[in-house]
Amino acid sequence: MKKLKIYDTTLRDGNQAKGISFSLEDKLAIARKLDQFGVDYIEGGWPNPTNPLDIEFFVRARKMEWKHARIAAFGSTCRPKADPAQDMVLKYLVETQAPVITIFGKSWDLHVTEVLRTTLEENLRMIRESVAYLKKHCQEVVYDAEHFFDGYAANPGYALQTVKAARDGGADVIVLCDTNGGQLPWDIEEMTAKMIKELGAPVGVHLHNDTGTGVASSLAAARAGAVQVQGTINGFGERCGNANLTVIMAALQLKMGFQLVSDDQLKGLRGLSLAVSEIANLADDIRQPYVGEAAFAHKGGAHIDGVMKIARSFEHIDPSLVGNARDFIVSNQSGSSLVWDKIKAIQPDLDKRSPQVAAILADVKQKEDEGYHFEIADASFQLLARRKLDMWKDRFDFLGFRSIEERRENGEVYSEFTIKLKVGDEVEHTAAEGNGPVDAMNAAVWKALRRFFPVLANIEVIDYKVRVLDNNKGTGAKVRVWISFHDKTRPEEEAWGTLGVSTNIIEASWLALLDGINYKLLHG
Repeated sequence: MKKLKIYDTTLRDGNQAKGISFSLEDKLAIARKLDQFGVDYIEGGWPNPTNPLDIEFFVRARKMEWKHARIAAFGSTCRPKADPAQDMVLKYLVETQAPVITIFGKSWDLHVTEVLRTTLEENLRMIRESVAYLKKHCQEVVYDAEHFFDGYAANPGYALQTVKAARDGGADVIVLCDTNGGQLPWDIEEMTAKMIKELGAPVGVHLHNDTGTGVASSLAAARAGAVQVQGTINGFGERCGNANLTVIMAALQLKMGFQLVSDDQLKGLRGLSLAVSEIANLADDIRQPYVGEAAFAHKGGAHIDGVMKIARSFEHIDPSLVGNARDFIVSNQSGSSLVWDKIKAIQPDLDKRSPQVAAILADVKQKEDEGYHFEIADASFQLLARRKLDMWKDRFDFLGFRSIEERRENGEVYSEFTIKLKVGDEVEHTAAEGNGPVDAMNAAVWKALRRFFPVLANIEVIDYKVRVLDNNKGTGAKVRVWISFHDKTRPEEEAWGTLGVSTNIIEASWLALLDGINYKLLHG
């Protein structure tokens, strides 16, 4: 099968989207999921003193084990008239110790003379010498030819010189960037093929979606021979976004014969899409191709009849290939194969027709209707299934709680959470304060349980997000709370996520918090 490398820039370009601001833990969580899925490159960010979060990302990334992906640091060429060895931008890139360094340089003469305010010849030197310098300090250099297509249209001879300078400097891949996103697929395909021939070097593309054709253009470039496609999960990015890797990867593997990941990894595509949306605290696009909730939803009677007789009569692929499931809206039946696969992993010898399996499926369906997404909270699913299979019994009983919010005369708001739990024959009744009701709840729960379960001493919440599920109901809307936990003493282990859904944000938070605790007690 044909080979092509996927380069993900969700953590940098995606982070530049309106309404998105990833924390350090967000970026690390997304990077882990990208690595598990099988993405080839993960661009961590642009390390510099004005962006300490990205510097810390690379510090943390160096201590982590990556199963497949190569971590890339991003920056620019050296400044005009600067020696690359003395340039601070390149210095910070080298200090990341990232195996891959990606830099961009100017391809458009307009940018050289009017933005950089230097000469065309000096720009060529900056590109060539910057690439050559970085080649001495990392395993691989990717050169992003910024504004290449616009630059080529304005001055084809000079644009070609810029990418040849990168090639001569030793760039491993030369990436043609449609930075303004104004090109159409046939132009991208033609230019990609032309540059492969002109350069005699590996060529990739980095495309934006301002014409709504970012995906189509990326596929066209792959058809022309591009060896690397850059983009973001769910198409997050500035303005109209970047080329959507979620769609691109599915199309490349299922439609165009490229082998990007294993079949099992591809089944995690919907889960990856949902997880990134949840971490970004954005509603997932239900109509997104391949992975959207409505991508295989059938409402028309003739369509449902056709799918039930022969699925491919109304579906372009088997939805399970990308981790999705068909949904018959009229009869409210959704596919159960994915849930069954998860149940089998827990109890391999279980009969698919058993009442326990039916009960789990019914529970999952009910909770999904309420607003749960188990693809982003496997810990909550594991507990639900194991309880139904009589493989887990909660180690403590909940007796009650009370949340107090009080605004005092000095203007400060006081939050206290009181909790009553029973562990064995012993009742624990305690309270704690916090920065708001959820923080007070968190403090009270740990205070009550750590005495009985020492294994919880090193567990901490690393992320907490709230999503309003039905905005039209205003302050009475149902919310979904997603909480991510990790064990401070086991940094090599993946964080686990849980969900709670309720019209009461305190209850939703409580449900997610308890699942997180029980999951840790399950695994010890």
